[in-house]
Amino acid sequence: MDPNRNTPLRAVALVCTLTPSPAPSSSQLLAEQTMAALAEHGVTGKTVRIADHDVRPGVQTDMGDGDAWPEIRDTVLGTDILILSTPIWLGHPSSIAQRVLERLDAEISESDDEGRMLTYGKVAAVCVVGNEDGAHKVSADLFQGLNDVGFSLAPNAVTYWVGEAMQGTDYQDLDKTPEKTAATTATLAANTAHLARRLKGASYPAS
Repeated sequence: MDPNRNTPLRAVALVCTLTPSPAPSSSQLLAEQTMAALAEHGVTGKTVRIADHDVRPGVQTDMGDGDAWPEIRDTVLGTDILILSTPIWLGHPSSIAQRVLERLDAEISESDDEGRMLTYGKVAAVCVVGNEDGAHKVSADLFQGLNDVGFSLAPNAVTYWVGEAMQGTDYQDLDKTPEKTAATTATLAANTAHLARRLKGASYPAS
């Protein structure tokens, strides 16, 4: 049994649907299911729908003029796990997901007293929903971006659902969660929580 099983962990899911609340969102649903799966491993936290906040374009930690990112950034830096949830649009992550990565790019210039990025020791995972094949391509894009800005990724760090090509069913419209998606979400949660606990107990070496 993992001796660190009871170490408390915090997570935040940044939901990158283009649709603001209170409209339903498949990306929100899968993020919430992922947070519920993480809760089974002693992880607490919340979801933040980025479209509900005035996150300005740019690559600084604070773009000023009412920018909502600094508060969201504080939430991210105060957690152990970041979940990034996005729909597929035209074969790519949403423009909001791209904006989140651009804002996270500022972390490359931020470091602790030992020269490590402030995101070192934090673990990321990805949720993807869409109505066309492309989840692997989208997760690959997000994996690379998240790793570039200092996050670690566990094995099988993505859960996704894609419908058949050229049809209009959304994930949120399904009568029940497909077994394979539920199993993938459970694996993501178990591996991500495990890695986060390991990194919390053993930091990366100083640069």
